[in-house]
Amino acid sequence: MGLMLDTVGKLIARYLQKEVPGYEPFTPSDPERLRGLIQPGDVLLVEGNNRISGIIKYLTQSTWSHSALFVGPIDGASEPDGEPHVLIEANVGEGVTSAPLSKYYPYHTRLCRPVGLSFEDRTTVCRYAINRIGFGYDTKNILDLMRFLIPLPVPQRWRRRIIAMGSGDPTKIICSALIAQAFGAVRYPILPRVTEAGSRQARREILHIRDSSLYMPRDFDISPYFAIIKPTIERGFDYTALHWADKPKPLAEVAAEEDPFPARIHQAPEAPLAPADDVVVPMRRPAARRLEPVD
Repeated sequence: MGLMLDTVGKLIARYLQKEVPGYEPFTPSDPERLRGLIQPGDVLLVEGNNRISGIIKYLTQSTWSHSALFVGPIDGASEPDGEPHVLIEANVGEGVTSAPLSKYYPYHTRLCRPVGLSFEDRTTVCRYAINRIGFGYDTKNILDLMRFLIPLPVPQRWRRRIIAMGSGDPTKIICSALIAQAFGAVRYPILPRVTEAGSRQARREILHIRDSSLYMPRDFDISPYFAIIKPTIERGFDYTALHWADKPKPLAEVAAEEDPFPARIHQAPEAPLAPADDVVVPMRRPAARRLEPVD
């Protein structure tokens, strides 16, 4: 029975991971700038294009359907061409794996950076995720996979629970749950629940870290503790250097013909503030006073 469930689960997982044809990101990432800006501990959000991505985007009402943690080059993990694996991610049917940054160059992405995280805690977060490479995904739990097959109307208050359903095994984790656990290891907040406690004279706020299985990719985007890093503008952006296909930029020698602020025809020339050095200004004698007779 267990073998049959595992086989069926793998078939469902393979179906969910298939890409939807015709996907074109509205704004794909800039590979060079992204590679130059991303740092260990950053969370990379991805607008996926497989079948499970569409369901997650529907349930979370968000652009982002996947998240990965950037940890830097991982020893012994690289592509056949030598590109190192620098991302830790968890996928349905695959579990926790590593991946190169180039995997998500063709996709619309967003970079979220934890603010004020110390070097020691950043290292702990990355090490936590690396140590979980190889953790699997429970494909025997058919009900856990069936929820992604049909996007039935789900009340908003139940949507997080629908995604968080699972076997409860801590070694079976997907997507944002892994990253949430990594930051939870150093008590770094993502979207804490705030409650008030104490008397009227003394009130204090207590931050409650939510269960990691309830976190979604978009939570890193809307978190007040993660900065949004946009590679296209982080290191300078000049809108005048853009090339518009519908209106080419005029050449320098003809740019004056399209001057949006032409000089006024009837405008009087402005008087100089001071006479030029080679111009002699004639001196006028003061007019003589007329003396009136005194009685």
